[in-house]
Amino acid sequence: MDKKDIADIRKQLKVDNDLLKISDIFNIYIMKDSTDIYHHQSQPFEMLDRDQQELFLNNFKKVLTGKPDEKLFELKFQREAENHSQLILHKGLLSNDVEGWKEQMLLLTEKMIADHPYERDIVISFIRTEYLKPTKQRNEEREESERDAVYANPFILCSINRTEEPKKEIQFDYVEKEFKYKIEADPIIDFKKPMGGFLFPSITDGASDVNRVLYAAGKANEPDYRFIEDVLNGEEIMTAQEDKAMFEEVVRGVVGDQLSPSTLANVYGEINRTVEENEDDTPPTLDYKDVERVLNQSGEEVDTERVKSAFQRVIDDESYELKASNIVPKYHSKSIKIETKVANISISPQDLQYVKQVNFHGKRCIMIEVEEEAEIDGFKMIPEVFGE
Repeated sequence: MDKKDIADIRKQLKVDNDLLKISDIFNIYIMKDSTDIYHHQSQPFEMLDRDQQELFLNNFKKVLTGKPDEKLFELKFQREAENHSQLILHKGLLSNDVEGWKEQMLLLTEKMIADHPYERDIVISFIRTEYLKPTKQRNEEREESERDAVYANPFILCSINRTEEPKKEIQFDYVEKEFKYKIEADPIIDFKKPMGGFLFPSITDGASDVNRVLYAAGKANEPDYRFIEDVLNGEEIMTAQEDKAMFEEVVRGVVGDQLSPSTLANVYGEINRTVEENEDDTPPTLDYKDVERVLNQSGEEVDTERVKSAFQRVIDDESYELKASNIVPKYHSKSIKIETKVANISISPQDLQYVKQVNFHGKRCIMIEVEEEAEIDGFKMIPEVFGE
């Protein structure tokens, strides 16, 4: 699933949407420091009042919010695993009755909590739903509706949420004219910051893929590897942060740890061009030959063997390819930080070509080429002749 597919499903998560048919919601309560299910409850989603539906749907939206390879990860299932989650989820998806669906979700929940008690009480919520996506755009000139033909994609969406301690308050009783200590006994479920979740099966351009699952981490670049491998039985993943770090390490192994801003600007520019040219196709990747090409086109003369050796030293898997989109910082925003003791500077990758480090009167200085007059606190800076 790419970001367009994810966004398409996320925007359907709203009340009274006839393109999204949610049949059941199943909530499971787990006590902290426990590996047992304390309570579970299933009911038709339509039986919830509107406010409750909105709370749950907003929570599921947050699960599907984030960037691919940072917070959202499409996983391939492992080929072999004991009590395989792919089979559990597929059975739950195809179950014709509520009891069968609940049975499979309870099996999956037991995998989540087995030998892994949580530090707080948690609530695990599952919904079983179907997304109807029109196969073509609406045509005003024809009588046919855009919904005459649709893709029907059934899927399961899961959200894991922690609970908060009840509030303790001091209240004033106007009638009795006294201060009273009040404490709520019931915990509050934190729907604003889900700890994680997943969507099964993966859906791309209206086609379901039961061999993949979309995993959602609680925080960017902090996936729960135990959950991925032991609970979902997914294959190993690399975060965008790890991809970028490996690319930087490969480049250091080839050209050393010094690189001019203009060369780095060319490197990012070349990779970004590749990303933009393939925006609607399969996301482009880089192997050692691509890294060699990018460096040579950016002004660094490197040979194949040196790049290949650096690539193999950093990345154990010879077949692994770095995702190009993970390497380039946000290209049109000030995503690169230049940090010094005197000042921190933010600049976009495309503007790195205007930055230089120079020696001025025996001291290192950062020089930035600008077209307009610079201002400090509303005052225009006085131009000075370089070197005087």
